Amino acid sequence: MSNLTRLTAGDAELTINPEHGGRIESLRIAGTEVLKQGERYGSFPMVPWCGRTENGRFRDGATTHQLPVNAAPHAIHGTVRDRAWTVARTSATEAVLTCELDDPWPYKGRVTQVLELAEDRLTLRFGVEAFDASFPAQAGWHPWFLRNLGHGGEDVTLGFTPEWQEERGEDHLPTGRRIAPLPGPWDDCFGMPDGVDVTLTWPGELELKVTSRAEWVVIYDEPEDAVCVEPQSGPPNGLNTHPRLVTPIDPLEVESVWAWQRL
Repeated sequence: MSNLTRLTAGDAELTINPEHGGRIESLRIAGTEVLKQGERYGSFPMVPWCGRTENGRFRDGATTHQLPVNAAPHAIHGTVRDRAWTVARTSATEAVLTCELDDPWPYKGRVTQVLELAEDRLTLRFGVEAFDASFPAQAGWHPWFLRNLGHGGEDVTLGFTPEWQEERGEDHLPTGRRIAPLPGPWDDCFGMPDGVDVTLTWPGELELKVTSRAEWVVIYDEPEDAVCVEPQSGPPNGLNTHPRLVTPIDPLEVESVWAWQRL
């Protein structure tokens, strides 16, 4: 049995599995689970890249690096979701976890994840550090919210007003064109330059707002039983198209807040 870390605040309960990718296994609000359960689900960290990296390759200056292809022909969702994380400290309402960046990532560094639970919100933070050489990186979250909360209520609706949609090619990667947002269902990346702001509403039951100063969000609502709202610091394939350099004196820091109210 994994050593789970549990936080509680008011009637909110958060369960984290450090040994299984530092992922959130469960978020219960007033006894109601809001995340899809299962080994691949809950909510997992995407670091040091988000979504797909084309053919598993990225360039850093004149050097091309090959990453493991785990969503053929691409590499998807980073390396830390499959690793054991170290619990640095915990309290009743906060947990701090760390994970080293090393092989198969070609650079040395560390990811720190902070999870802070309050009665009406969960604050999530990532810090990505470079130890010696600088490297391009991304960070983001991949929550699987339940489409239906299971109490006989209606399915969730999504409310958001992106400025653009990244046109998706047949290879599932952004083409580089920004287009007017299309109707769903989506497995798509959207630009929100004023910050991610997406509201999930289970009518008559719960409203949950996902916000972040990050400017990109992937919406994946094709599954029958779940909806993913993924704030991230860059678009898919961003190691190649929007590299954000992490240096020993300039870490990458990203924050997201999930705030809720019962309806």
